[in-house]
Amino acid sequence: MKTRQLVATFGIMALAVGTTACSSSGSPSGDGTGAAADPKNLTGTVTVWLMDDAQKNWPDLVQRVNDDFAAKYPKVNLRLAYQGWADKVTKLDKALADGNAPDVVELGNTETMKYVLSGALAPVDRTTFDNSDSWIKALANTCTYQDKLWCVPYYAGARVAIYNSVALQQATGSADFPKTEADLTAALDKVADKNRSDRSYSPLYLPGPYWYAAMSYVAAYGGSIAKFDSSGNWHGTLHDPKSQQGISHFADLVRKYNKGDLAVNEQNQYESMARGRTAAFYGNGYEAAGVTAPGTGDPGLKDAVKVATMPGPDGKPLPTFIGGSDLAVTAKSPQVALAADWIRMFTSTRSQQALADKDILPNNLTQLNPLKNKPNTAAAANAVPDAWFTPLAPGWGAVEKQKILPDMLTAILKGKSVDQATKEADAAIDQLINNPS
Repeated sequence: MKTRQLVATFGIMALAVGTTACSSSGSPSGDGTGAAADPKNLTGTVTVWLMDDAQKNWPDLVQRVNDDFAAKYPKVNLRLAYQGWADKVTKLDKALADGNAPDVVELGNTETMKYVLSGALAPVDRTTFDNSDSWIKALANTCTYQDKLWCVPYYAGARVAIYNSVALQQATGSADFPKTEADLTAALDKVADKNRSDRSYSPLYLPGPYWYAAMSYVAAYGGSIAKFDSSGNWHGTLHDPKSQQGISHFADLVRKYNKGDLAVNEQNQYESMARGRTAAFYGNGYEAAGVTAPGTGDPGLKDAVKVATMPGPDGKPLPTFIGGSDLAVTAKSPQVALAADWIRMFTSTRSQQALADKDILPNNLTQLNPLKNKPNTAAAANAVPDAWFTPLAPGWGAVEKQKILPDMLTAILKGKSVDQATKEADAAIDQLINNPS
């Protein structure tokens, strides 16, 4: 994925920025608790790395916060660079090693522990951030280590069924998404039959390397990726029978209903529906907007695209991964106080409401609760309390970076037995998961 950049510059001089621009000093460093006494006299540069989700989905929020920051600190330059998920970690690791790290960085919530344990992040004061007493616990946990807060929850994500209600209606006679998996597969079979002349049409677009989805089925069967044992170590548990059941179930669904390239990941799965190639997929709630957005999707599908709870194999909703992002101040930033204040503005009650208004799950329960009754967000918002998360282990970042789970799934779909593939995956996990990455 190519990284797109936006440079927001405040102050007298316009500044050009690359994705690894470094910070400059010029204002007193602080402890992250707020601005100095005379913010209008502070100088220097604050570099922010945000993921390109913000650029695609809530650029108005970014601009408003940057404008507010400029008004408060008129002599401070703000450099904003957008990053792509595919190469952000590699770029950040290099920037940290070279001493060119940004002051503020967005981290996926599975990435934070790696940087906490490596000493790359600066602690921040939880009490100075809006709604910190009602932050979603699973998100706050990804920022907490040894009773200190090392990052700030930004937004939450929960996966749901996203479907074309018109396509479902035409094939089954009902525009409602099935509530049990048995009813879902029966409906998908009817969708397949109606589109049998198109061999590229996927009744359910379920990408083969989509490990977040696969591990949801593992969770549904009572399995897990890894466990913490009595000896004080983590070890892989994908070879356990319950985990294998979930992986096998996922692979069976992929083989039966995904008619595309099984090696392609879920990064742009919304395009399949936008192009009329599928009736349903399993994704983050905000991906529904991508299906109908001008430029990236088909606005003509606006009234047809709906979201619903994805049924699991046990008669209950499919457990969802509690996704989302955190915002952190890097440890060697010379602008800790200013960086923390930008995060404070970007995660304020007003900012979180701007996300909620776009059907993005906010970082706190107070603003999440109204979304539980809103049609577009009910499925995702109600899934948050029972969501699962990846192991909070020292080496989990390395497990992800090495693509152990997607490679395992791809191997299975190419013909390797679930038994052999999960044994190999556990062995690979065991080599990495207990070592800070």
